[in-house]
Amino acid sequence: MFKKLSVALLASAFALAACAADRQDAAATGSAPDPALAAGSTIDPAAGEVVRAALKKLAPGVQIDQITASPLPGFYQVIASGQLVYVSADGKYMINGDVVDLAARENLSERAWAGFRKAELAKVPASQRIVFAPPHPKYTVTVFSDVNCGYCRMFHSHIKQFNDEGIAVEYLAWPREGVTDTAGAPTDTYKEMVSVWCAADRKAAFTAAKQGKAPKPAECANPVKDEFDLGVKLGVTGTPMVLGPDGTVLGGYVTPDKLLKMLEKGG
Repeated sequence: MFKKLSVALLASAFALAACAADRQDAAATGSAPDPALAAGSTIDPAAGEVVRAALKKLAPGVQIDQITASPLPGFYQVIASGQLVYVSADGKYMINGDVVDLAARENLSERAWAGFRKAELAKVPASQRIVFAPPHPKYTVTVFSDVNCGYCRMFHSHIKQFNDEGIAVEYLAWPREGVTDTAGAPTDTYKEMVSVWCAADRKAAFTAAKQGKAPKPAECANPVKDEFDLGVKLGVTGTPMVLGPDGTVLGGYVTPDKLLKMLEKGG
């Protein structure tokens, strides 16, 4: 059982790292500060290096984005290649699973994920999103979306209802086929999403693509690859992925009335 789990974790880490193969590893060298620690940690840099070395030994291609203190005594919390794990201070043990505060009845792992997602999403300029919003939105959600997936199309078919409920929807690109195929060529979905993001009227092109109408081929400086890589970093594995204002995952395909209820309850 443990052997199978270890193999699965390795395969997952490698696969996620491969999805963003040309992202640079943020590992520190020499005396330079470790950006993973700088992301919000006050832990001893030496301890961070022990944790980093342990994960690199397990999965050399893993992208380590954040190392912070953990609610588990003797363990550090690590966000790496779209996964959140806990690694012991001596680098000998790793726990892959949620930490729940039984007294507070709160999932501490999901709270940590939400904070990380919120901070990372805040770095995406409004100009790089495709936004459908009412004049005075009550709530704003971020949605990683693919123009060709069935549930993404169903979600967007309700865009007027979302807006009528006071919900602004900000789309980010996440081509499910990836950016390149096994031969290194751009995937069809990636090229289609680039054409949408490069269209003169991106909202119209986006809606048309959701209706099965291929956009006019276009190229420009665009954020599609960066948004795909961001999705991998935030743990996106399928589309649509709906994120609340606080970074909480609210679901995949969600109807307007259900989404409104979740937002009113704070997720």
